[in-house]
Amino acid sequence: MNIEGLRYAQAVSRTKSFSAAARDYGVTQPALSNGVARLEEKLGVKLFGRSPRGVTPTAHGARVLPMIDRALEALDAVADEARRLTSPATGGIRMGVSPLIGAHLVACAFSAARTLTTPRDLVLREADLSPLRTALKDCELDILLVPEVDPMPAYRHRTIFTEPVVVIDPALAPGTDGPVELIDTAGADFILVPDTCGLTTFTTQLFRDNDLPLRAYPGEASNYRVLDEWARLGVGAALLPRSKVTPDHASCRPLMRGGTPVEISYEAVWARDNPLGADLEEFVCFLTDSAGCRLPPHSWTARPPRVRASEQCE
Repeated sequence: MNIEGLRYAQAVSRTKSFSAAARDYGVTQPALSNGVARLEEKLGVKLFGRSPRGVTPTAHGARVLPMIDRALEALDAVADEARRLTSPATGGIRMGVSPLIGAHLVACAFSAARTLTTPRDLVLREADLSPLRTALKDCELDILLVPEVDPMPAYRHRTIFTEPVVVIDPALAPGTDGPVELIDTAGADFILVPDTCGLTTFTTQLFRDNDLPLRAYPGEASNYRVLDEWARLGVGAALLPRSKVTPDHASCRPLMRGGTPVEISYEAVWARDNPLGADLEEFVCFLTDSAGCRLPPHSWTARPPRVRASEQCE
């Protein structure tokens, strides 16, 4: 079975687009589509179908694609260990972090780096998503810790942490701290920020995936901190991760979708052929295990963060 075909299928599954997957891998769309088609022929099942929301897994694909993920993770682990045995890497781990990454998660990263079989220093660079991705591609960074909003399917991924999202809406009844359904926020004017840290991408995807209109405030905040301040002043509504909101907002409420808390996820992303590959895998495992218990306390109640069971390390 062709490994490249497996990677192509994994990329399409992550991006929900043949064209986006092809761009990430640097191949033509026909080449990628043919690779997936050959894999489907070999397996005897169709993995993907097309819908108004893009490319989605078929019933068979929903069963097979997670198995492809696990198989590729195992193959990458073999390659990582071989590199560590034959060419031991030296130096620290250079990690890029999005401005949305909280101090609690950075602290977990420092602890994870010190816990490695070969303890390493952790060198941080905070920047917006685009320069972080460029630095990773140029081998200036070893790993990214970023919101899980824009897939880089040619790279390895692991969901590290999820946290609840809150809505700040001046139209909400003051003094009420109960949850708000997403559909009930559709009439608000939402303040957005430049699409650099991932928050605006998350917000627009959330409304689009739920077939709801997103009404944007005609102005724009420069970053999530200003977004928080403007929402406090009543300029408009805002969505923010719980950890980025000061707890004394009178109109800050947990956001729900069909009775389930809306959450934003953060992921680690690193290159398959990084010389530190085995150490990065170990680092990510430690980070995943420790990240869920370090969210700073707030004075109002929200669902505690969780780590997806499918992402736990053995």
